[in-house]
Amino acid sequence: MPMIQLMNIEKHFAGQTVVHPLSLTIREGEFLTLLGPSGCGKTTILRMIAGFEQPTVGEIFLDGKDVTELPANKRDLNLVFQHYALFPHMTVEQNIQFGLKMKKIDAAEQKERIGEAIRLTQLTPLAKRYPHQLSGGQQQRVAIARAIANKPRVLLLDEPLGALDLQLRKNLQAELKQLQRSLGITFVYVTHDQEEAMMMSDRIVIMNNGKIEQIGTPKEIYNRPQTLFAATFIGENNVFHEAERMFAIRPEKLKAVRDREQKAKRKGIIQDIVYLGNVHKLMVHLNDEQTTVSICLDFTDEDEWQIGQHIGVDWFDADEVNIGL
Repeated sequence: MPMIQLMNIEKHFAGQTVVHPLSLTIREGEFLTLLGPSGCGKTTILRMIAGFEQPTVGEIFLDGKDVTELPANKRDLNLVFQHYALFPHMTVEQNIQFGLKMKKIDAAEQKERIGEAIRLTQLTPLAKRYPHQLSGGQQQRVAIARAIANKPRVLLLDEPLGALDLQLRKNLQAELKQLQRSLGITFVYVTHDQEEAMMMSDRIVIMNNGKIEQIGTPKEIYNRPQTLFAATFIGENNVFHEAERMFAIRPEKLKAVRDREQKAKRKGIIQDIVYLGNVHKLMVHLNDEQTTVSICLDFTDEDEWQIGQHIGVDWFDADEVNIGL
């Protein structure tokens, strides 16, 4: 069932188009990520869904109801920002309770919802602490607990882990995905981090310059990118030009051919050798193209490759993915 429908929406600021006409359906219970570089329009789309921005053109439906003109506080959704916006003079419990009080929910249900939100976000030992006594990751958990205590149909998350260090981000990514599965709430998540999007999402919407480049599952986006931007924004990719077409091949699909006399689709010279623990890569400058390709070697490869060595570069035709210009 569709939970959110954006119908031919666009957004202009000061005469500039920041979101070009687009339509998007987000399913009930889905974890959908808007992914793209800064300034691509992803946060503007989130703010239009939330009701903080009005689309210049188009309509927004929430659970089948037209909410285009509905103010933010009347929409059955909550927004979690990168900056936690906790009340410093309130404990964890009181911060979570605040929104429930504003909605005039009775005391018994408030207590039940607070307890459930604290348990789901693993904050039980911290319930009586104040924000200054919490780490960044713990404060973000409180912000998420406060949002889910309201039992929204949709949770909107705008780069919620952006201020955290790498290891903590990875831990919270896994926790957020598990939380979304257990709650069954529709999550709409904004990030510029491709790895985060790949790890957490049911589907990804790749945005660029206010337009949708591609929509698909992480597997579809990685294996079958439809545009040059999608091919190069998600993961590492090698782009080849041949006659009138352009195609991409992932590094793990390329094969290094030691014998230069052996048949290979391209020839080149090794410019660098990269060891990244379980990944062993060759950076090869192609002879007839002003480009360098990356080849991932099998981890069992024991060959002594050398910088400056001339090699062939080969692949299966089936691994070529045609991409648009």
